[in-house]
Amino acid sequence: MIFWIVAAALALVTAGLFALALTRRAEDEDHPAAYDLRVYRDQLKEVDKDLARGVIGEEDAARMKTEISRRILAADAQMQKAESGTAGKGKQSVVVAVALGLVVLGGSFGLYYKLGAPGYRDMPLQERAAEAQARRDNRDAQAVAETKVPARPAAEAGDEFLELMAKLRAAVEENPEDLRGQELLARNEANLGNMPAAYAAQAKVIEIKGDEATAGDYVLHANLLITAAGDYVSPEAEASLKKALELDPFNNLARYYLGLMMWQTGRPDATFRIWDQVLRQSPNDAPWVPSIRATITELAWYAGIDYKMPAPVPAHTADGLSGPSAEDMEAAGELSVEDRQAMIQGMVDQLSDRLATEGGTPQEWARLIGAYGVLGNSERAQAIWDEAQQVFAQAPDALEIVRAGAVQAGLE
Repeated sequence: MIFWIVAAALALVTAGLFALALTRRAEDEDHPAAYDLRVYRDQLKEVDKDLARGVIGEEDAARMKTEISRRILAADAQMQKAESGTAGKGKQSVVVAVALGLVVLGGSFGLYYKLGAPGYRDMPLQERAAEAQARRDNRDAQAVAETKVPARPAAEAGDEFLELMAKLRAAVEENPEDLRGQELLARNEANLGNMPAAYAAQAKVIEIKGDEATAGDYVLHANLLITAAGDYVSPEAEASLKKALELDPFNNLARYYLGLMMWQTGRPDATFRIWDQVLRQSPNDAPWVPSIRATITELAWYAGIDYKMPAPVPAHTADGLSGPSAEDMEAAGELSVEDRQAMIQGMVDQLSDRLATEGGTPQEWARLIGAYGVLGNSERAQAIWDEAQQVFAQAPDALEIVRAGAVQAGLE
């Protein structure tokens, strides 16, 4: 209601300004003939003055007065005609002003009805967050989501492959606890486009492995569920993603899908925060990077961030590692002591700068600490290790990976 009151008031003020401009012009402005009359009367006075001073003769003065008088009569006739039409013109201006006001009011509300959101209620931040949480809690289950996905064409496969698949299905059905058989079944059903059968087999893989199931096993299960639902992250997929992140908090594919789920449930700001970290820690050839780069600027707008796209992470760091490797140091063995030390120091400094500004994986932190140990810079290695213990305090598995670098550097 407050919105409509304010909108109506603004429209009325705008229409009133237009009306005021029209009516004021009709009532206050002088007719051009009035200006002419003042000029002609002044000219008559000047003629009399010139005659009195002897500048002009009486005949010239009479002729000039006659001409000026004729012009005065013409201007006076224009004034009388204008005055006789003043009332009608004033009424006409009022009619035009009223019509213009109606156009402004009607046009404004019509445009808002077409392009705006009439009846949309106020949405404070806390209320929007609660609504997004409710949408997340009540979203479609996996089975419901799959019914909304258009049927996919079956993948082409040769007769020999289909025959082998029939044998594999029969063997797995006969021995459902066969881990290798279930893994093969999940992979090949996915290749054929049979996603429900694929994620069912992968769920069985996780069941068979029990506590030995890895983050990758859960991410694969979530990936199959999401693909089956047309890129929709269902509660079942979310459960697998959360389990994967419990085992590996820095699994970028799991984090990518978790961000996608937040976007689908009305929290693009949360998606931005997750995807920004994923983008900074993923190699440029990772399959989820193009999707993030295409949308993260828009997500940053929702989060109220003036975002600058980070530089791509080189593709050769796909294993999550960077900085001087064992091969790098071995290659440096052919250089002089000074050159070798300078080369290694340059690579270590580059890695240190990137971790300080962009963050990185536990493996990269471990490599940096170990590299400082190799360089004999125990003080710097200790400082990095102390910082890593704070960064990974809530991720004990990741901290154990970093601890290996501390052991290598002789700190543990």
